[in-house]
Amino acid sequence: MSLDQVVAELFPQLKRQVRGRRMVYLDSAATALKPVTVIEAVRNSLAMETANVHRGAHLLSDEATEKYENVREAVRAYIGADSRSEIIFTRGTTEGLNLLAQCLGGLILSEGDEILLSQMEHHSNIVPWQMIAEKMRAKVKFAPINDDGSLDVNAFKSMLSPRTKIVSLVHLSNALGTINPIKELFALAHEVGALTVLDAAQSISSLPIQVSALGADFLVFSGHKVFAPTGIGVLYGRKEWLEKMPPYQGGGSMIADVTEEGTTFLASPHRFEAGTPAIAQVMGLGAALEFVKNLGFEKIHNHERNLMRIADEQFAKIPGLRRIGTAPAHAHVLSFLLGNSHPSDVGAILDEQGIAVRAGHHCCQPLMRRLQIPGTVRASFSVYTSEVDIMDLSKAVMKAKDLLL
Repeated sequence: MSLDQVVAELFPQLKRQVRGRRMVYLDSAATALKPVTVIEAVRNSLAMETANVHRGAHLLSDEATEKYENVREAVRAYIGADSRSEIIFTRGTTEGLNLLAQCLGGLILSEGDEILLSQMEHHSNIVPWQMIAEKMRAKVKFAPINDDGSLDVNAFKSMLSPRTKIVSLVHLSNALGTINPIKELFALAHEVGALTVLDAAQSISSLPIQVSALGADFLVFSGHKVFAPTGIGVLYGRKEWLEKMPPYQGGGSMIADVTEEGTTFLASPHRFEAGTPAIAQVMGLGAALEFVKNLGFEKIHNHERNLMRIADEQFAKIPGLRRIGTAPAHAHVLSFLLGNSHPSDVGAILDEQGIAVRAGHHCCQPLMRRLQIPGTVRASFSVYTSEVDIMDLSKAVMKAKDLLL
């Protein structure tokens, strides 16, 4: 039995119809559907376990705090961090990167220093670094990509220097599906003394991640990409650096002592978690990571490889279709163009047939400028995607071709 058949009943939204047709959800790179275990974890937290964490003097608060911190431990184990104090809950990848840019960048950057990114980065891994670079009079540089969407490793290496203080790279491109050789790239970064940041938003649900083995000093991901609710994410940082970094926001929960003269702060992770956290969402994140763990990365990988093989075979039969992003190391994202048709026109025709894809620049405008295209149509797969979904996508794209070309 295929993986999608095993998990299909766990995803209630798959039973929906869209425009009178069976729903084909191929937008998992934007946000993943939620299994019943996650939905129930959130529902139970709201229905039966409502209480604030860390500060209560009653049983409900004690129970909520224990479960909340148990999820922190689950995240630690999931990514192979050394300590739960290295795990900070955020609203998502974007907030994690903004926190790092302001707190880490503001701490270590000086005029003339450099931050090295790549041309395939999501805007959330570009804009925060540009903002802090402008403030600190540092420079943001972009390692180029090859025509197939892979990173030009030689060019990346040549751009590293003692001026490079931060290297921040995506693990798996949301627009291309490219999987970057992070271990190799981060080793090169460390040779020049740079700190490394890994954007694991897309890889967190499909690739096993061990931060030490990859050489990541920091890592960020969003819960909603890994079957958890929106509004919750994680920032991992090496303890020695988190202890040096100032807090991102001020308020309750992150202070040691407040006087009229000033404030002292708690240690990590609490110094970076001001205010009442997203408790129910954290419970959902814990259930989501358990869901992935129970499936196993080998099964997930084999399932996605099979889907990509079928999609490649079907798309090769469609005249005028051009794949965007064909790097040898590639995962569950399939981007394409249909002749000279605008991606939004193709996406609209697919939507009429009940197929949900993404169309546009995918928050990767520098990448699209490098490729000299306005954007792409993006179909992205997950554990619940079936072979039938791929066949329906192929038929719908063929219909779009007949209408547009």
